[in-house]
Amino acid sequence: MKSHVISNPYKRIRSDAPLTMIRVNSAAGNPRRGWLSTGGWTIPVALGRGGIKANKREGDGGTPRGVFRPRQLWWRADRHPRPETRLLTRAIRPGDAWCEDAASRHYNRWIRLAPGEPGDRLTREDHLYDFIVEIDHNTCPRIAGRGSAVFLHLAQANFSPTAGCVSMTHSAMLRLLRRMGPQTRIVIG
Repeated sequence: MKSHVISNPYKRIRSDAPLTMIRVNSAAGNPRRGWLSTGGWTIPVALGRGGIKANKREGDGGTPRGVFRPRQLWWRADRHPRPETRLLTRAIRPGDAWCEDAASRHYNRWIRLAPGEPGDRLTREDHLYDFIVEIDHNTCPRIAGRGSAVFLHLAQANFSPTAGCVSMTHSAMLRLLRRMGPQTRIVIG
């Protein structure tokens, strides 16, 4: 008698398999809070003070609606060991910053600032930017005024709104980083 092996179409995906998609949606009744769902788990996140916006503008506090890819992970090597991830990684240094000046040719790009020079520095006293996943929002092409420095980063303890990013707890970030790779799609909205 011949035995037959029937494959199970519902078998679980390996817990270390790379993520193909991450979905971020607003919470019912509170556009400044949301849920990030992926790989069979869902976590609470804080969103921009303007909620999710289809027509993102610099300074509007909106989290951009769209489909994005992670570009790289920036992390505070002076505070944490390099996390396990499939993403390109870069340790944050004291002069590292992000250009939010729509009139600058460096708009929505990494820049290096001299001590005392103003700008959105990646080295912060709080821990919000200890881990930053840079996403490809407004990068190709870059359009002045359409929003800059949109990241996945750590949340404040009270999950207060961000300036337009998606933020989460430290443990959720590390869990996400382990399975996120350059091909992971981040669907917001």
